[in-house]
This record gives sequence, C-alpha cells and structure tokens, in this order.
Amino acid sequence: MRISTNLLFNTGLKTIGTQQADLMHLYQQIGSGQRMVTPADDPLAASQSINIAQSQSLNQRFAENRAVALRNLGTEEDALTSLTTLLADVRTRVVEAGGGALSDADRGTLAEVLRGARDSMLAIANTTDGNGQYVFSGSRGQAPAYQLDASGKYRYIGDGLQRKIQADQTRQIAAGDVGSDVFERAQPGTLAYSTRQVAAGGGGTAVLGAPAVVDRTLGNADSRLEFKITFTSATTYDVAVTDHSPATGPVTETFTGLAFTPGATLLDLPRSDGGSPAAAISSGTQVQISGEPAAGDVFAVTPMQHDGDFNLFDTLGGLIAALEAPAAEDASAQAGLRNMLNTAMQQLASGYDNILTVRSSIGARMNELEAMNDVGTQRNLGYTKDLSRLEDLDYYDATMKLNLRKMALEGASLAFQTIQGLSLFNMGGK
Repeated sequence: MRISTNLLFNTGLKTIGTQQADLMHLYQQIGSGQRMVTPADDPLAASQSINIAQSQSLNQRFAENRAVALRNLGTEEDALTSLTTLLADVRTRVVEAGGGALSDADRGTLAEVLRGARDSMLAIANTTDGNGQYVFSGSRGQAPAYQLDASGKYRYIGDGLQRKIQADQTRQIAAGDVGSDVFERAQPGTLAYSTRQVAAGGGGTAVLGAPAVVDRTLGNADSRLEFKITFTSATTYDVAVTDHSPATGPVTETFTGLAFTPGATLLDLPRSDGGSPAAAISSGTQVQISGEPAAGDVFAVTPMQHDGDFNLFDTLGGLIAALEAPAAEDASAQAGLRNMLNTAMQQLASGYDNILTVRSSIGARMNELEAMNDVGTQRNLGYTKDLSRLEDLDYYDATMKLNLRKMALEGASLAFQTIQGLSLFNMGGK
C-alpha cells in the first residue's frame, strides 16, 4: 500500500495537535485549580456542583437576612430597654404623687415631668432603624407609628402586620413588633383588673381599691367578667355585669337597687331580690371602696385582657390632666385624683409587664436566629467540602499527567521529524 507524503504530514500534525490540546487542558486545570474546565470533563460532577453552589448561595442569602433581622431586633430591644426605664421612673412619680404631701404647685411641676416622659415615650414609639424605617409601624415602615390626632391624643397609625424575614427555607421570623402590641396592650394572659372612674356625680369622695378574684371556684377564674357600678344614691347602686366569654360573646346582665354601707366591699353584698349573694353578681370578685359615694358616681371594674381603651399614652395624658387640676381644698377632687392615680398605677404595671413580655419574645427570636447562624455556618462548611471534592484539582495527579503529556508531545514531534526526512531521493542517495 502506498502512503502519500500528504497523509504522512497530516497524520503527524494531527498527532502533535492532539498532544498540544491535551497539554493545554492540563495547563488550564493547573492554572485554575479546577478539575472541570468544561462540563464535559465530568458531566455528573458538574451537575452536582451547580446544585450545591446554588444551595450555598441560598444559605448565604439566608445568613444575610438573619443579620438584618438581628440588627432590627437589636434596635427594638434598645428602644424597649429605654421604655422600661422610662416607665419605671413614671411609676415612681405616680407613687410620689399619691403620697399626699404634694401641693397643687408640686403636682403641676410633676405634671410637666410626666409630659416630658410622654414626649420621650413618643420618640421611642417612633424609633427608626438603620434604613429609616419606623420600627413599630408594622408593614407601614415609611410612616411614624404614633401621631397626634385632632382630639389631642396620640393614636397608632401603623397596621397590625409584622415585618417578617425569611431566616431559613422553612422559617420566617418577625423582625419587629407593631406599636399596638407594645403601647396598647396589657400583659397577655393577665388576670388582673383595673378600676376607672367613668363619671363623677359631684361631691362624692369614693375611692376604689384594687379589685381581686377572691374565690376562683365561683365562675370568674379567668377574669372574664366586667362590672360597671353606678351609684343611684350614697347607699344604693346598680351593677351591670358583662360576660366576655369567648363562646357567647359579650352578654350584659344588670342588677339594680343593691344596698351599700360605707366601708363595705362592693360586688359581694346580698341582692335586694333575695337571690344568691356573691355568686350571682360578682362570681367571687371583690373591690374595696373607701370614702362616701354620691349619686351619679360611675365606676368601671374592667379585666385588663378585655380593656379596649388600654393605651399608655392616654394613661399618661389622663394622669397629667388630673395632676394639673386643683385639688388642695376639695375632698371630691382629691378622691378623683386618687382614683386616677390608682388607675394609672394598675395600667402602668400591666403595660410594664407587657413590655417585658415583648422583650422576652425578642430575646427568644434573637436566640433562634443565633442558633440558625450556627447551623448555617456548619451547613456552609459542608457545601464547601462537597464542592472541593467535586471541583478541586489533585495537583499531584495533574503534575504526573503533565509530565506524561510533555513526553508524548516531544515523542510525536521527533517521530514527525524522522518521518518527514524519509523520501525516495534520500534513500536512493544512500
């Protein structure tokens, strides 16, 4: 068989080109440190590495989300720390006001102090994060949480939606709390009551003490009953009892013509119709009263958990107005002041406990985020290890192959040189 010179040259060049391509591929692997220069090098490993790289990227995104959540929760925690300190000082001032040693001028000065405290509380309620978003406005982060309305009261203008951040594939965590859950809510699950003087008949000196459920076996163990006490004279009163049972909704029953003896315990007296005494009216709930009521005096004994008017701004506003009203020479005004102080103390105590509950929730969420960060770090190490196994080059093996390819290229070059020197003319000359 005759082999043409053209075939010899093409075969030699193709062999040298193949060896050069293999050598170039090894150069690329060693230079990049990657085993797979193209997906064709290992299609299965290339597919796996893409999936792992995507999972690693998502894991990094979740880590960044958790960092944002931790930063926002830290901002809220700082704000609530300041708020608890503020409320603790306000409660001290309220106790000071109830000591009986302050003059009208002293109470006016104290009212100014509390007005400053209310302004500070407003500044806390309208705290912003690092992005200029209002922390307590819910999903309406571009608007302040509280603003002064036309009636001169501070009202929440945010919404009830918590801003949640995707902290992991299956977990969303609230990165903040809405203002209504901080400033307009009693402590969740509380069984405490508050008293409020709804109206004054004029001349009365009645002061309600702290209510209590003295016997929880009589039907009010969960503090669901609300009482509205209306004095029709100094010795008689009516009671409207509202049952906030979740099964039936609010249902009100009124008991009229109940006899009152100054210094006695309200809600625990025999009914005028001869029915069951305490069980039918109070279900084991009592409230002490001192002083002498007047016709037209109206008091509300409300369970904190069902108090729709609970608002720390309104509490401070009512307290400021009561302290600014002259009361030095008026026994009835002093009784009204005492009732307002009692109401404020009860509401401030429950509001303070609620803020501690919110702070506890923040701490729990921050702990969960930290735990997720630890898991995310471990997960990232696993992803990195798997990618290294699939993609990283074995330099020892690659170096050995490089030397072999160099020898193969040199051999192909020498063979080509030898073959191209063969011809009939050279052979005939010899």
